[in-house]
Amino acid sequence: MQEPAPSAARSCRAPNLPVRLCHALLPAGGLWHEVACSPPASPGASRGGSVAASPVHVRRRGLGAGRGRAAAELLRAPPTPTLRKWLRFSERKREVGLPPRGSQQLPLARSLAARFVSTAQSPRTPSELAMAYHSFLLEPISCHAWNKDRTQIALCPNNHEVHIYRKDGARWSKVHELKEHNGQVTGIDWAPESNRLVTCGTDRNAYVWTLKGNVWKPTLVILRINRAARCVKWSPKENKFAVGSGSRLISICYFEQENDWWVCKHIKKPIRSTVLSLDWHPNNVLLAAGSCDFKCRIFSAYIKEVEERPSPTPWGSKMPFGELMFESSSSCGWVHSICFSASGARVAWVSHDSTLCLADANKKMAVASLCTETLPLLAVTFITENSLVAAGHDCYPMLFTYEEGQGALTFGGKLDVPKQSSQRGLTARERFQNLDKKASSDTSNATLDTVHKNSISQISVLAGGKANCSQFCTTGMDGGMSIWDVKSLESALKDLKIK
Repeated sequence: MQEPAPSAARSCRAPNLPVRLCHALLPAGGLWHEVACSPPASPGASRGGSVAASPVHVRRRGLGAGRGRAAAELLRAPPTPTLRKWLRFSERKREVGLPPRGSQQLPLARSLAARFVSTAQSPRTPSELAMAYHSFLLEPISCHAWNKDRTQIALCPNNHEVHIYRKDGARWSKVHELKEHNGQVTGIDWAPESNRLVTCGTDRNAYVWTLKGNVWKPTLVILRINRAARCVKWSPKENKFAVGSGSRLISICYFEQENDWWVCKHIKKPIRSTVLSLDWHPNNVLLAAGSCDFKCRIFSAYIKEVEERPSPTPWGSKMPFGELMFESSSSCGWVHSICFSASGARVAWVSHDSTLCLADANKKMAVASLCTETLPLLAVTFITENSLVAAGHDCYPMLFTYEEGQGALTFGGKLDVPKQSSQRGLTARERFQNLDKKASSDTSNATLDTVHKNSISQISVLAGGKANCSQFCTTGMDGGMSIWDVKSLESALKDLKIK
């Protein structure tokens, strides 16, 4: 349906307008109009200040007569720079033989390809590399812990609560909410054998949660600290747990049968800053700690009330409570994460200077360090005795290998590699939307091509243990959880070698 404009309508004042039919998009009543302008009367007229008088028609789509007349009224005024830009681009589009407006794909000429072709990534399928990905929340996941059979996960949605999700087929459903802390929860650990949860938070308290019936019952643990608790870990035998805090100490908590409550002892010296990460040695006595004073240390956490005297280890033979067994000097940043190997003879840690370090007790505690070219790493774990997985602000896990003969760490590769990018044409509307929204015609894709869309904050081993891991889990600030299958990664990435 066409409706001519009033006869008194003047011609468009468009200097240097090409002598062709031009299509422009004008917002009239919230819809699009096509404007048809006839060619000027003579070449000289186009070089002047105005175009020779010619009829102007508005072809409307789905408009009433009133809106059609309103659109015609808009054309009586001189064209704006935006209109001129549309006219010139539309004419140029017609010259190179591009399809009409509204098409999804613009097959561009060679002369315009460099300006209009986008290198957007082809749609990726996370299942190709990650066995499963699930987005639990819009909020970041501060920390998480799994139960013994890996059917439930407890996580903190960056607040004072702990949510427990259960896997039902391919879905995850929330089954419990634990609300006892007054401050943000900073650490969670789930004892596999006793099925007890321990949590700590910025309220300077820790709680041990026991499942009775279908309800989790909390028991308060007085940590005797005056700063926030930052991390918590059950010991391998689950008869004690350790809590790192901003009070520059580590609380070793154990249950006192006589008084029927949890008590704690403190490891203070020589810690000089906040303890950010903890991990237990397999012998249930040695405890590794990473802190903000750039140090990784190994202490003896022997509690004579709950365990027998430990046997000698490569880290030392005398192990009274609080004894310093090892202290690093190679890091130059906050130690975000620390991890013992399955044998306990090696300990690895990552720091805020993008460095990964490993100390080998069988080599007189020699330290191997690797300064990566990535953003700082936030989490690390052993997946075999010689292989580690680390992740952080780059939003993807990475493989590192320890060469025992050379005593050196090497980068093994990225574990989340997207498909090759494919070129696709950019529609005219997308191009001008970029100009409007970003004040730029840059067509580069701003979204991440990784499974996680924000920093990865924690890595945990799901199956196989640290000696021969077959699956591991990552959670991040994007509120998502990804489960990675090691064998699938090896088959998908040809150059990947896990020793």
